[in-house]
Amino acid sequence: MWRWLGVSALVVALDQLSKYWIEQTLLLFETRRVFPGFNLTRVYNEGAAFSMLSDAGGWQRWFFVVLAVAIIAALLVWLWRLPRGFRWETLGVALVIGGAFGNLIDRVRLGHVVDFLDCYVADMHWPAFNIADAAISVGVVLLIIASLKSGKPET
Repeated sequence: MWRWLGVSALVVALDQLSKYWIEQTLLLFETRRVFPGFNLTRVYNEGAAFSMLSDAGGWQRWFFVVLAVAIIAALLVWLWRLPRGFRWETLGVALVIGGAFGNLIDRVRLGHVVDFLDCYVADMHWPAFNIADAAISVGVVLLIIASLKSGKPET
């Protein structure tokens, strides 16, 4: 389990370092084009995924803090109970823990989550996200793929 928590810690470190860099480099709502289809744009998200509940009046900050702590605790129990050999499930859980913790730090420290990765096609932009969000998404995809397999450990 400790090795996989190292993966979670790496996600948290990369997430927090990238957010620090963005806050030192870009002004709020400033956009820098990296290449066609991808910008860096500093925005704040006070809600959940896709800014859900971002205009709820402030109570959502502590709701999401408590929710994140509960989810992280449940995931830690899951990680602890996963048998050896279930690498994809373990990696998926570790990525989700790291991502959830990275965004939790923002909510507690700043009252919002710093997002900055802006992917788009023509004029259609995906909601901005961050390293923590990407880790959560990849982790969930790994867990879905692993659940579709036979449930046997990988060799």
